[in-house]
Parts: sequence; C-alpha cells; structure tokens
Amino acid sequence: MELTALIRPRVFQRLFRAQVLSRSSHSGCAQPATVPAVPHSKHAKPTLLVSRLYQPSNLRDVGQDVRLQGEVTCKSQRLMQQAGLIHPSSPGCYYYLPAIVRSMEKLVRLIDQEMQWIGGQKLDMPSLCSADLWKTSERWDLMGKELFRLKDRHGADYCLGPTHEEAVTTLVAHQTTLSYRQLPLLLYQITRKFRDEPKPKLGLLRGKEFYMKDMYSYDVSEEAAYETYDSVCQAYNRLFARLGLRCVQVQADTGNIGGKLSHEFQLPSDVGEDRLLVCGSCSFSANVETMSSDSTDCSQCKTGTLVESKGIEVGHTFYLGKKYSHIFNAAFSNAQSKSTIAEMGCYGLGVTRILAAAIEVLSTEEEIRWPSLLAPYQVCVLPPKKGSKVDGASVLAKDLVHTLAETRPHLRGEVVLDDRTQMTIGKRLKDANRLGYPYVIVVGQGALEEKPRFEVICQQAGETMLLSKDGLLDLLGRVETV
Repeated sequence: MELTALIRPRVFQRLFRAQVLSRSSHSGCAQPATVPAVPHSKHAKPTLLVSRLYQPSNLRDVGQDVRLQGEVTCKSQRLMQQAGLIHPSSPGCYYYLPAIVRSMEKLVRLIDQEMQWIGGQKLDMPSLCSADLWKTSERWDLMGKELFRLKDRHGADYCLGPTHEEAVTTLVAHQTTLSYRQLPLLLYQITRKFRDEPKPKLGLLRGKEFYMKDMYSYDVSEEAAYETYDSVCQAYNRLFARLGLRCVQVQADTGNIGGKLSHEFQLPSDVGEDRLLVCGSCSFSANVETMSSDSTDCSQCKTGTLVESKGIEVGHTFYLGKKYSHIFNAAFSNAQSKSTIAEMGCYGLGVTRILAAAIEVLSTEEEIRWPSLLAPYQVCVLPPKKGSKVDGASVLAKDLVHTLAETRPHLRGEVVLDDRTQMTIGKRLKDANRLGYPYVIVVGQGALEEKPRFEVICQQAGETMLLSKDGLLDLLGRVETV
C-alpha cells in the first residue's frame, strides 16, 4: 500500500467533505455548484466587546519583561506598549497588534486619497531586490551597513529594499512605448521597508523594519517635474492638516538618495533627532545640515531671526532630475517622436512613524490622544457595574450600541462596548481615557430617568456633556470617519 494512502491528512478529508462539487446533467453540461446558505439575520449585528479584543494591555506600567526587550526611551513608545498597540519582537522590530493595525489602515486610506487625487497609481514591488540594480546605481556600496544583504541558494546577492528608486525605474524603462501623453506618471506603494539601524530606539520612530509610502514621478521636462514636486508637497500638507498635526516643511539635504532639491516634513517635538532652524518673520525653515554658517539671520527675508528647535521627520521629498532615469534608460517618446530621458522625483511618508509621532506630540504623559481620524475605535460605551443599583441600565447600553450601528452607518465597526462589568465604571473609564477613544459614553443613573441622559466625554475637546439620546445621536452623526 502506498504511503499516501496510509497517512491521508484529516485536513484533506475535511476539505473534500466541505467541497461542493458540480455534477453533470444527462447532456454532459456541468450544473452550477451550490453552497449551503449561512443563516443570518439582517438585524443581528455583532457587537464589539472590549473583553474580546486582542489588546494585551498593561495600562499600569510597562512590565519588566517588556523593558528587557529594549530601553523605553520616549512617551509614545511607553504608551503604545502599555496600551497593547505594539509589542517588541527584537531590537528595532515590533508586533503590530490589532488596534494599531486599524489605525494604520485608516492612515493608508487617507494617504491613498491624497496620492490618487494628484494622479498617483498604486502598485506593489518586491521587497527582495537584486544586487545588480543597486550596483548599477552604485548605491550597493554607498549605503554601507544600513543595507540588509543576503544570498540565495545559488549565491546571487540581494538586499531587502529600504527604498525602490532602482526597481521602479527599471520597471518604467521596460515600457518601451511610453509616450509623453502618459506623463506625468506617478507610481507609489505602501509596504514594509528595512534598514539595519545601528542603534534602533524610540519605538516606531526609529526601527529596522517599518511601513513607508514611497512615490516616484516621471515627467517630460524639468519645469513639469517641479510642478509635480509642488503638487506632492501640497498633498502632504493637506494630509497633515486633515490629521490636525502641525507639520513644518523644511529645506533638507539630499543624502544618499541624491538629486537637486529636497524637503523634509517635520513634526516639532523635543524627542526629535533633527535640528531645525525656523524664521519667525517669514516662511523660511531648514534642517541645520543644509546651513553653511552659524548665522541666525534669515537669508530669505533678511530681517527675521532663525530659532532652533527639534523635529521628527515624517516625510521627505526629492527632485532627482535624471540621476536614475539616465542610468536605467527610463525614456519616453516626445512630441517629435524622439526618445527622451524622463525627469524624476521621489517622495516618502513614514506610515508607522506618523502614527508614533502623532501619539508623541498629542498625548499626555498618561493618556493616548489620537488624530481623531486615526483612532482605532471612535466610541466606547460603558454600562454600569454588574450588581450595582443602576444595573438595569446595562440593557440600555446594549440598545444604544445597536442603535448607533443601525442609524449611523459610518460608525459601524467603530463602537465598542466595555462589557467588563465586574469592574467599576471608574476603573473602566480610566482605561478608556488612557486608550484615547475620542468619545466615551457612560450609561448610568441618568439613563434610567424619565428623560434619559447619557454622560459623553469628548477626549479631543476635553469636555463632558449630558445629552439626551437624540442629542447623542446628533453629536455622533457628525463624527468624521475614514
């Protein structure tokens, strides 16, 4: 008897039992396959319960076992680990737990909107990049130890991509029929990136593995390339404005990416690693690295004084000219049907860094505060403690959750019920404040009155209100989601 007959895996048996096979009719034609219907009710909506969320938080302190994984060096790192948003895996690498993944997905949707509004097209490129491309651009040696390098079984060299100028330009060069009518061409991706940081620190602000949006543009001329560059910078500024984050666009060094022009987008913060000079009288701002003298006089308006501050870099833009397009022959057919090398730009946004930086600059020492659009959940409902004098309000709390789901479609999946009713409302309210739900609704004594009232805590505004059910529904109906 063959070995496969002796050890038929049970998983295959289950698969064959579950599979619905189409059968042939007498005419020999296959009949449509039928799948058993899953019973459901259009009125039954699953309630998100705090007790069921995988968020292994330790809201009292970052435990000793966590500290051993690496020094906790900033507020955002401590708060994110305490709240069960991230968990250290190895130096510079983290588990992204479900709550922070929800926030990241929302941020990605916002980035997609802004990039596609200016004509960006999303793709996905391999993280495993051939060394041949990097050697062609001469960055294989230039990047030094920051580049993660490896060999396959045949001895071929690869790297884990920290950026994709070589790869995307090779892709564009392969399209030999590219016309000037198709330009500007803006291609972008949102993927994991890798850099072998010598001393990873500050949680998600400086790690070995992170998520980044990188866009690459191809234009017909230098003038057109500058227009594209400006449109991307405007999109970045719109993005940060929508997030409610004060971001400074500063003149920057081109570094090992190269090019003719560069700007960084910085969130002012004392934990930032970049030193910035900002003029109080005009719009001039720059990274100290780009300044050729120690003068504090503004070179732009001639009257202002440059003030130094620190910032967290969350975005970077480069006008590259023909640096990469010439090397890899990324050409297009111009109006005279002549082959012409394209002008390039590249533009990065640190996705996970934006999340951590936002928490760093918005939060208190003990409580997370989110950009309202990025909070994992918008609303947390707190029913009374089980066995308390107002225990009867528990039914009203559950009804409220269902009402929000039915009458406010934009909040479906955004409302959680803290069903840990063995705990006091005070303790659960403290947890909710620390986790940063934008709206916390306490269902207590007021909900049992003849005219029910609900206590609503608005985290962003720092206000507490007593609202009727209609007033509450009206307030939450105006909540913006993405």
